[in-house]
Amino acid sequence: MLSPTDERAQAEFEPTIVAFLCNWCSYAGADLAGTQRLTYPANVRVIRVMCSGRVDPGYVLQCLLQGADGVLVSGCHHGDCHYVCGNRIAERRVTVMRRLLEFVGVEPGRVRLTWVSGAEGRRFARVIDDVVRDIKALGPFHGFERRAS
Repeated sequence: MLSPTDERAQAEFEPTIVAFLCNWCSYAGADLAGTQRLTYPANVRVIRVMCSGRVDPGYVLQCLLQGADGVLVSGCHHGDCHYVCGNRIAERRVTVMRRLLEFVGVEPGRVRLTWVSGAEGRRFARVIDDVVRDIKALGPFHGFERRAS
């Protein structure tokens, strides 16, 4: 149970989230959300990548090690990848990354994978709202803990 001070700190906590967005779909969706003047939390630092399949698990670890509370990887919907199967590669990598994080004592919910097309500005805004809410519920990331065997 949290003390009143911890509860207040939790309520005031604003997470930092790094988002790797596919150039062709998710980044275009973010751009559409902006041109439609949709509001969503400003907690996200966007990194545009050519394909979600190019997001190396090492990049995700670096983000967490350098102070991010969560990481979002977002790409094209299945069947729409401009590089044919990049989104499937991203899906496998994020699945493995989440298992690895859980193994070392980190909540796997700190890493999220979504699909957003260039025509889904509203969906992008909802995804950001959901990610910020979920990471906020997890609380600040305090680094990697060594798990007892």
